[in-house]
Amino acid sequence: MTNESETIAIGSNRQLFVDDYVIDTLSGARRKLHPPVRRERAIALDHPWEAGGVSYMVAFQDGDRFRAWYRCGDNDHSSLTAYAESDDGIAWRKPALGICDYKGSTDNNLCMLDPMALNFAPFKDLNPDVPKEERYKAVARHTADGIFTFTSPDGLRWTRVEPDDHPLFSKTDGPFDSHNIAFHDPWTGQYTMYARSIQAEGTLGHGATRSVKPKSYISFRKCGVRWIRRTVSNDFLHWSPFAQIDTGDAPIEQFYTNACVPYERAPGIYLMFPSRFVDARTPTPDWPYNGVNDGVFMSSRDGIRFDRTFMEAFLRPGFGPNNWHDRSVFIERGILETAPGEMSIFAMEHNRLPTNCIRRWSLRTDGFVSVHAPYAGGECVTKPLIFDGRQLRLNFSTSAAGSIRVELQDELGVPQPGFSLDDCPEYFADEIDLAIGWKSKTDLALLAGKPVRLRFAMHDADLYAFRFCGVEQDKRSRPLVTGCP
Repeated sequence: MTNESETIAIGSNRQLFVDDYVIDTLSGARRKLHPPVRRERAIALDHPWEAGGVSYMVAFQDGDRFRAWYRCGDNDHSSLTAYAESDDGIAWRKPALGICDYKGSTDNNLCMLDPMALNFAPFKDLNPDVPKEERYKAVARHTADGIFTFTSPDGLRWTRVEPDDHPLFSKTDGPFDSHNIAFHDPWTGQYTMYARSIQAEGTLGHGATRSVKPKSYISFRKCGVRWIRRTVSNDFLHWSPFAQIDTGDAPIEQFYTNACVPYERAPGIYLMFPSRFVDARTPTPDWPYNGVNDGVFMSSRDGIRFDRTFMEAFLRPGFGPNNWHDRSVFIERGILETAPGEMSIFAMEHNRLPTNCIRRWSLRTDGFVSVHAPYAGGECVTKPLIFDGRQLRLNFSTSAAGSIRVELQDELGVPQPGFSLDDCPEYFADEIDLAIGWKSKTDLALLAGKPVRLRFAMHDADLYAFRFCGVEQDKRSRPLVTGCP
């Protein structure tokens, strides 16, 4: 433990372990990435206008339903935008919208036929000052490889902002040939766009020369490395110059998409799920295109510097040959809470095949990364934190033989009276948001506003998140624990 660690004001915000931001020391424990679990198909090829494949979905909760927009096409249309909705984020329906004329009929779920709207990426603008006719916004690539923007009052009937001959970003600003993502940042109040880019070695991030994988693993297009960049705007009309994201000292790999989302359960954290493209590998000899893909996990606190602690895949191609070829396994944009304790993400699979679909994958709520302790035990001590609230709540899981205990210390590491490790019972459970108590004390009001460290002592356990809050009534706040009053 270092006695000169920075003090971090966390208020009542939930803290994840996607990076080491709040961690001072780990002893016998480590941060562990948790891949999602493969579930059912969400969007399959059900209609003639989807015969060319489905991909590039954006999904989010909008009021009492989940909504999704995705790319589809046929032999005559390379990129159409279709719409689906769901009550639970699991079973999706494709309503007949009556908006777009597809081969003489409007009996379809298409909401966009504009050739200037490839790879459509909408979002709901939560800015309270936005006019109601612009409540929904979108960015899309156009056929000449630039960017146009769109607005809508309902997410279904769209108006393009720029004229045909004057896109927001032109071909000379490109490339934009994948899913470019935009959203209204809930923390900065700005509009943010993450777009495809290609940059040469030495110009990535903040300009530092970076190591790259050897050509046996990764090859380069003549102009450089497939990468991701960001631009921001205060009004959705005027945008800053693009800046390349920075992944520190991590080896550079080719990223094809980004699927970036502000993770609103933990304010201040951005999550990104790039499709890692390994174009020097083609395991299927008769496949006409080179390359294989998987999905990786990154996080950021400022939207430009992304933590790449986890170089391993977050989502592997998986069993069977149909995902082991180019541009499959694209993680789509959106994280949905689909059941108590469960979140869902979506990914395109079986690209260029009749079995192509967008599939749901599930994971534990906040369950991207944990501090993991083995059976032999391990500890995690945080940096000094200043919190608001009167109660500590944990998202954690133990085995039947495992446990977790918590000690509150001052900023120098001295246990606080009544909140030492010996005062804390052994918690063994699997809970998403469990209140923690000590033998004689549960109210933390006297410690609020003062620097404290948390010491987690764990055996065969995973700690995913913690937060401080006001006292909440919770029937699950006292599981079967040794010594619990």
